[in-house]
Amino acid sequence: MRDLRNDRMRRAGVREERLRATAGLRSSSTLSSWRGRSGRRYIVGVHPLNETELLDVTDAVILAVKRDAAGTGIVVDAAMAASDPSEQPRMRWLARVRDRGATELHIHRLAATEDDRRAIFEDLRENETQDC
Repeated sequence: MRDLRNDRMRRAGVREERLRATAGLRSSSTLSSWRGRSGRRYIVGVHPLNETELLDVTDAVILAVKRDAAGTGIVVDAAMAASDPSEQPRMRWLARVRDRGATELHIHRLAATEDDRRAIFEDLRENETQDC
């Protein structure tokens, strides 16, 4: 049964899964989760798509997200935030994802090592991605 479930999740692709535990909270929109292609689930903080938020992020996986008419999150692009932020590449990435319709940054900060972040980044990316 578990193999069948894992196979179904792999076929479903990367998708947002709202956290049921925060459904009744006023601040529930600040947390969400994403299911990777592997079926693993990653908790993210939801932030506005702006320069201040992006420049403050280190050692994380970042998803640029837009919402469709039904409110479903769609990954526009993904990036890995290094421990030493470089402003120019981040601003270019921000402009690109904004032009492609992104309105939110979903930031996963729970990976302890660079290797862990790289694995999560690979699991959550759908298409072109880069480091920032």
